[in-house]
Amino acid sequence: MSPRKGLDLLKILEAAAEIADQQGLEQVTMASLAKRLGIRSPSLYNHVSNLKDLRSKLAAYSMKKLYHMMSKETVGRAGDDAVHAMGRAYIQFARNHPGLYEATLIAPDHEDQEAQEAGDDIVNLVKQVLEFYRLEGDQVLHAVRVLRSLLHGFASLEQKGGFGLPLDIDQTFEWLLNTFVSGIHQMK
Repeated sequence: MSPRKGLDLLKILEAAAEIADQQGLEQVTMASLAKRLGIRSPSLYNHVSNLKDLRSKLAAYSMKKLYHMMSKETVGRAGDDAVHAMGRAYIQFARNHPGLYEATLIAPDHEDQEAQEAGDDIVNLVKQVLEFYRLEGDQVLHAVRVLRSLLHGFASLEQKGGFGLPLDIDQTFEWLLNTFVSGIHQMK
């Protein structure tokens, strides 16, 4: 079967992203995607081999979008300012794209080079931002893990409605980032 004219992997991923953001990642199925695109499911198999492959490609697509958003916000910034900008970009991505954000959490298959590279790009960006603090050896990767844990924890709690108190959530987020950078300064 030849590929449908005008249908390509990018259009498929964009449609999958819409479903994920509107209805949740679990609602991204071959049937729902075909319906969204106005095609029959078999047409998708010219571009992806199965649902697992589709979700893996969606994860890579999502990580690339997250990376782009974070890197755009850190250009021309350094130190605490860069950490804050990168953190705000991360949370904004999770808020604007809840389904894509969930897709970024899919552990990439070691065989999936594209997803591996997309994840590595994010880690390398965070490491570059943290170079300002002159951490040594394993401290850098520990700091990357800590920052990711803080950002993911905040994003996850916010998505699940875990911040019910009548406080400005963005102020709480700034406290989180300030606590992280204060801790990094203490380690120097």
